[in-house]
Amino acid sequence: MKFHYFLLCLSLLCIRLSQASSDYHEKLLLQPLPPASLLASFNFRSNASLRSFEQQHFTFIPRSLGQILQHAKTRELHLRFSTGRWDAESWGTRPWGGMKEGGTGVELWAWVEAETKEEAFARWITLNNALSGLFCASLNFIDSTRTTRPVMTFEPVGNHSDTSRANLHLLHGTLPHEVVCTENLTPFLKLLPCKGKAGISSLLDGHKLFDASWQSMAIDIRPVCPAGGSECVVEMEQTVDMVLDIERSKRPRDNPIPRPIPREELVCDTSKDYSSEDTCYPVDVSYGQSWSLSEVFGRPIKGTCLVETAEGPDSQSVCINVPADRDVYTSQGVTEFKDTSGFSRCFVLPTTDDFELMLPKQSVQTGSPIYPPPLYAERSITGHGQERGGVQTLLTNPSLDTPVEFVYLESLPWFMKPYLHTLKVLLPGEGKQSSSMIKDIYYRPSVDRHRGTQLEIRMVIPPASTATLTYDFEKAILRYTEYPPDANRGFDVAPAVIRLISSTSNTTGNSMYLRTTSLLLPLPTPDFSMPYNVIILTSTVMALAFGSIFNLLVRRFVGADEVEGYDIGRLRARVRGRLVMIKDRLSGARNEKKLQ
Repeated sequence: MKFHYFLLCLSLLCIRLSQASSDYHEKLLLQPLPPASLLASFNFRSNASLRSFEQQHFTFIPRSLGQILQHAKTRELHLRFSTGRWDAESWGTRPWGGMKEGGTGVELWAWVEAETKEEAFARWITLNNALSGLFCASLNFIDSTRTTRPVMTFEPVGNHSDTSRANLHLLHGTLPHEVVCTENLTPFLKLLPCKGKAGISSLLDGHKLFDASWQSMAIDIRPVCPAGGSECVVEMEQTVDMVLDIERSKRPRDNPIPRPIPREELVCDTSKDYSSEDTCYPVDVSYGQSWSLSEVFGRPIKGTCLVETAEGPDSQSVCINVPADRDVYTSQGVTEFKDTSGFSRCFVLPTTDDFELMLPKQSVQTGSPIYPPPLYAERSITGHGQERGGVQTLLTNPSLDTPVEFVYLESLPWFMKPYLHTLKVLLPGEGKQSSSMIKDIYYRPSVDRHRGTQLEIRMVIPPASTATLTYDFEKAILRYTEYPPDANRGFDVAPAVIRLISSTSNTTGNSMYLRTTSLLLPLPTPDFSMPYNVIILTSTVMALAFGSIFNLLVRRFVGADEVEGYDIGRLRARVRGRLVMIKDRLSGARNEKKLQ
């Protein structure tokens, strides 16, 4: 009887492990980028049935995060931590089509279930405060002045029923001044099943991640209902994207000081007209450069995390996009799969052994194809002075035959007040406003110290054109208590969010996203030394006045003849004797000088 019971428990455990292994997947994509850079995209996906999630039976979705979502009635969550700038001209299209990317700093948007807008905002504040403590970030500073309600930019990615959609409220907040650091990476790794100790997450190190030219950490939680009518699941997807400089990452940690390359090791482009013995233009070595996981990340991959029984693409944990003629060496016991396109290959990691991947130095003329983005965007502040200014955004459509349609979202602080009548879209050569490109505008004005400005523009740019979007704004004057400690640095303005709409469908699943860089807005700043000077002067006057009045009130003034034992004649004789002594010394000194 005990033996049969043991077999039953063992079979149930095996079934549970097989189900659990299929509920967690991880994948690493490596792609060399010019010049001499490497894109590393880490993706971790965890699933849990909707019924078990509602009953608080947490397996791969952490309890700490799941209970926060349940308490705040959050049905869909998207959180981003980003630093750096994506160089679209050199690196091409953004990873994941920009879906996993956020603006500089911290960006958060979620769909909260509530009956009214006031109730939704209260739950939104609860969500921000809880996530602030979980991820060691300043999300609790996302208040009403930093919160917007986009209308055209975002749509739910998950599957929600029609009844629940009626009570869902979208709220969006940004913190462009937030500095992303190791304090945010550590709780991010603790949400993973293996806590960064095994699998591809063992490569994530704060020294490498935050030394990258561009990096983004994303967390997406949404409900997913399969098309076949099976049980709905709650999907949690964690993504880390970074662009590393290969030469910089290969420096040893104990000797990170950069040193110039010796003259004899320089590889120069002799086709340049100015090439000579003392002038060298370096050749792009991004395609044939040698590197390995241990050199770039400081360690190999420590086995696998939660051995998966799945077959096919889900079992391939590491992929690299290089041409077929590029030599790639791996550890023993690794299964390799090559893509039919000839520019990608994937590997199935060993269960317990470390996985090492190395690319030797090789003369390769071409690399994996880099596709240009469908839209280029550059934003800057124009004007001068402390009273008014302007914003200029250059939007370029590189396609020669296809127009591009998109939604442009601006979330401006309340002290940056735009003039909507100055909004213009200009095309080069026309010299006047082209109103045909603007299809729709949603404008929500700001309220001082209560909410910021929200501006959404749906527009279309013709092929091979560059449109200039401009508008003027007025700078408000803050109270002296509202300035930060580094007031003369300026105030950060959140990046603009651009949603590219597909020509076939207007759903978010067929959309791409990109963000512009953040802006630094200088405001009229008072002389903060004046309060200090006023305090010092006021304190001095008060001290003199108080001291004089205190002496008059406390001290007792009496005549000299009223003091007992006081002889005025003796004091006069003593002073007269001292004066005679000083006079004799001075006259003696003069006589000595005459004799000499």
